[in-house]
Amino acid sequence: MNGLNNRERSLVSLGAALASNCVPCIEFHIPGARRAGLSDREIEAALEIADKVRQVPARAVLETALARIGSSPDDMANPASPDCGCSGSDSTSGCKELT
Repeated sequence: MNGLNNRERSLVSLGAALASNCVPCIEFHIPGARRAGLSDREIEAALEIADKVRQVPARAVLETALARIGSSPDDMANPASPDCGCSGSDSTSGCKELT
């Protein structure tokens, strides 16, 4: 990130912190953004944009979940993938089906 100035690095950090839902990161990066010269309005605008971007996949997940409610039991027996993908395809980690 040597090609970015401190303001730009702060904006990237704020977006990543919001996207990862990391409260400690937000608490750390907002003061850093102020030290980099960003105003509270600029920080707020960056957070608003990051939140809009973050909502796109969240909305897709919600739509998928709502669509699955109407699925038949046979459809549920054959999910789109063998695991949920939380921790990759390693069968020893990630979510497990509750039975």
